[in-house]
Amino acid sequence: MSPRSIITGLDIRACADRIEALQQRDGAIPWVETGVWDPWNHGESAMGLAVAGRVEGVHLALDALAARQEADGGWTGELGAGIPMDESGERIAPPPVPVTARDTNFAGYAAVTVMRCALALDEPRLIARYFPMVSRALDFVMNLQTRYGDVVWRAPDIGQPLEEVDALRAGNSSLFKSFECGLRMAEILEKPRTDWARARAAIARALTAMPERFDRKGIDRSSYAMDWYYPVLTGVLTGAEARARLDEGWDTFVVADLGCRCVTGEPWVTAAETAELALACMSAGRREAARALVNELAPLAAPNGGYWMGWQYEIGDVWPKERPSWTAGAVILAADALDALSPGSDLLVRHARADAWTTGGAEIRAN
Repeated sequence: MSPRSIITGLDIRACADRIEALQQRDGAIPWVETGVWDPWNHGESAMGLAVAGRVEGVHLALDALAARQEADGGWTGELGAGIPMDESGERIAPPPVPVTARDTNFAGYAAVTVMRCALALDEPRLIARYFPMVSRALDFVMNLQTRYGDVVWRAPDIGQPLEEVDALRAGNSSLFKSFECGLRMAEILEKPRTDWARARAAIARALTAMPERFDRKGIDRSSYAMDWYYPVLTGVLTGAEARARLDEGWDTFVVADLGCRCVTGEPWVTAAETAELALACMSAGRREAARALVNELAPLAAPNGGYWMGWQYEIGDVWPKERPSWTAGAVILAADALDALSPGSDLLVRHARADAWTTGGAEIRAN
């Protein structure tokens, strides 16, 4: 194991170059050249640019995010699960009719995006400038929270009851962190939002005490790595509970010397999941495990910039042959958390208690 990450400054610049090459004139950052846009992956890419110091690109990205926000605070994003491959099966094809949804997790992530960008660029004015966007986004999320505390994964269709829409464990875990970032911004601006604090605490209760609230429509998502590590990555589980959670799934999802599988049933490790798992390890106090995971990403570094999406280890080749913007962003964020490349590098690995802001203090847990 290398004593330091082998993600170098040159790698960070190459990742940022890749993101900027994909960024459109209006500031939007699609997945790849053929398109596909959603606010979550756009935000991941913007944060990568911020850590790399690409000020203009970050400002354009935040403006684009604000411009695309809809009246009720949500966004319509394209869903990766509905994206076809080309005839070769190696590249993402332009979707003939994009599959879209108004995803709650995608919307809430605007809070993380703005907070991380403001810290990395040391531009506190960004918090005030984009807080109205964040407020509308988190209100949109809160309006789609059930009485049990879980948040449904998308806005219902017209006339559809809220309870008919499923709630996802990874998405709710991510929203737990999104509300934390929103509350930190509200605190900075002296605009307290006790309703957000209650919503965040309710999400944590649902995740830890009411597992039946998730995947209740009969789809078992336990084979997805994100369902395993996201409660740790976002601080829903901390300390010994977090470490036990990682231990529980480690041998199932982690392939030695390669990284983290996306899904248990596929011989495919992915750069983004591996980078996120490294952040989860840091959240649980396992820095050396995190560094080992980041080091395992080296073979996925693309010679023409950024990182390949994943490695199919049975055939021994990258698949698909795509270098998504958000993959580059995730790698930058993992390297940043490990080696403190920018101000606020610990934002994604140190978390406030579940009852913070409801008991008078926002104590941050460092595991």
